[in-house]
Amino acid sequence: MKTIIVNIKELVEVDNTARLMVKGDEMSELSTICDAYLIINDELIEDYGKMSNLPEIYKVQNIETEIIDASGRMVFPCFCDSHTHLVYAGSREIEYSDKIRGLSYEEIAKRGGGILNSANLLHNTSEQELYEQAMVRVNEIISQGTGAVEIKSVYGLNTVDEIKILRVIKRIKETSSLLVKSTFLGAHAIPKEYKSNPDEYVDMVIYEMIPQIAAEELADYIDVFCDKGFFTVEQTDRILLAGLKHGMKAKIHANELAKSGGIQVGVKYNALSVDHIEYTEDDEIKALLASDTMPTILPGAAFFLNMPFAPARKMIQAGLPVAIASDYNPGSSPTGNMKLMMSFACVNYKMLPEEAIYATTINSAYAMGISDIAGSISKGKIANIFITKKIPTYSFFPYAYGSDLIHSVFLKGKKIVFDRKFL
Repeated sequence: MKTIIVNIKELVEVDNTARLMVKGDEMSELSTICDAYLIINDELIEDYGKMSNLPEIYKVQNIETEIIDASGRMVFPCFCDSHTHLVYAGSREIEYSDKIRGLSYEEIAKRGGGILNSANLLHNTSEQELYEQAMVRVNEIISQGTGAVEIKSVYGLNTVDEIKILRVIKRIKETSSLLVKSTFLGAHAIPKEYKSNPDEYVDMVIYEMIPQIAAEELADYIDVFCDKGFFTVEQTDRILLAGLKHGMKAKIHANELAKSGGIQVGVKYNALSVDHIEYTEDDEIKALLASDTMPTILPGAAFFLNMPFAPARKMIQAGLPVAIASDYNPGSSPTGNMKLMMSFACVNYKMLPEEAIYATTINSAYAMGISDIAGSISKGKIANIFITKKIPTYSFFPYAYGSDLIHSVFLKGKKIVFDRKFL
């Protein structure tokens, strides 16, 4: 079955070169086709071009083709959200007031809030209920244009609960239309009972959690929160090495709260990405320039926590790529709206609309390890695309930050009809 989208006002982020990422000055040079067509064959993008070049055979609808008229509308590749924690139990709006009163992230955590609060809630929630709650969020982000998502385990902090989360992520992979990558993040916080001896918890992560998770093939990647008050460079090094030995490529939470050395240890292990990175200076940029690691900013978390903004402009000017992800989680970024992340990037990080588009698509796909099959309009890639409502320019998309501008979403070549059970 073929789907032919015709009369596209502008086909955005066309790439004929099969790039895996876009970096530096190239991020401001967006390739588009005006008055375009797009041909989808089953799950894949087969062809595209100017309407004047559309083959005659595709101008008449028949039983084997569906023609969609996109007059006045644009077509984008779907967002790839490379950093989320969307499998969690309940919410944490009770901490919202604490933030408004001025308590810091660390202060809330010391009072039993934050990650430890979510861990307690998750422990008392069944795997089925976790799945049902997560699927509501999955449907939400698909409706907002996301076609691929990385989900971290994070709120278990013991072997049984970490595995429970990863099994839910596996079920999402099997039952949703999203491209899904799973990440084991048992080292996101130190449980209360290990506060006096955090290395004992690190040992449990290495010698108990990782082998069991690897045996069930539940995680694509491994992550560590390497930052002030959480895990040290030395502890992070041990955990990443253990994960690597079990086939889990590294990703890193780094430099959110201070210059932690997390970026450098991520580069050491050829991490797919280093994320948050609010505290990034010349030595971190130098390390990243010598690597294949994707610097990833999380504008929603910085906005919600009123934290410093990562120096995206400086990194791009230095020649680096930059990716954007939502950090969808109940404590510091309770939204997976990637369009909103684009707007935050433009306003707060001084990124151009073109740069924000690349950062939420091909570069964030790279940070998930899928930029060879997703993240741009390219022949042979998976047909994860969305059609906008009628808009004047592609810059209007992040400019109108509060408007729902998505008309329809196609994942793996099929228009998404949402399961009402999870709405």
